[in-house]
Amino acid sequence: MLSVKRFEFNPFEENTYVVYDDTRQCIIIDPGCSDQEEESALMRFISSNALQVVMLINTHCHIDHVLGNAFIKNQYHVKLWIHEKEEPLLKSVKAYAPNYGFYRYNEAIADEFLKEGDFVELGNDRLEVLFVPGHSPGHIALYHKESKTVLGGDVLFRSSIGRTDLPGGDYDTLIRSIHTKLFTLPDDVTVYCGHGPETTIGYEKRTNPFCALDTNIA
Repeated sequence: MLSVKRFEFNPFEENTYVVYDDTRQCIIIDPGCSDQEEESALMRFISSNALQVVMLINTHCHIDHVLGNAFIKNQYHVKLWIHEKEEPLLKSVKAYAPNYGFYRYNEAIADEFLKEGDFVELGNDRLEVLFVPGHSPGHIALYHKESKTVLGGDVLFRSSIGRTDLPGGDYDTLIRSIHTKLFTLPDDVTVYCGHGPETTIGYEKRTNPFCALDTNIA
């Protein structure tokens, strides 16, 4: 059984996820922890649930999703996995972090790359890697078929979509990713978003003002 714990971190109100199963192995996805208090909250949850961190993944490499990368790598001695097309974005964060007030940003480099069709092993479970660019060039999502769960980063939000005005963003590409990769999943799949509350594929297909398939339902 797959379990998902959400934390809301940093001034961008970014969602960091700890995903774990019955083996107590866990993956940390998009660690946005930006200060000692947020780092401690994450560590307390992992420790109190006797979890073993086995992997660190960035769905994409905008600053709000990578602030805790170095902390996680150093604390738990795990590798950082991203899509190869995100590497330039990750490397650029150090240069502009002070502009957002993150003067103590500690850079972390990617160790391994994920691509479309890969599977991430977590205990007795496997999550499929979906390539969903548009918000950023190498954005990925992680889909767990058995629990009907997708960790979608900043592609699809409840009643909204990811912004495309940042470097490497493209609106048409994002909409194509949503329609061909996410909206082909079952309607009852829960989407854990990079910001805000979770939603479902079916709800967004019916109602999302940016990309709904059924325009007759408001």
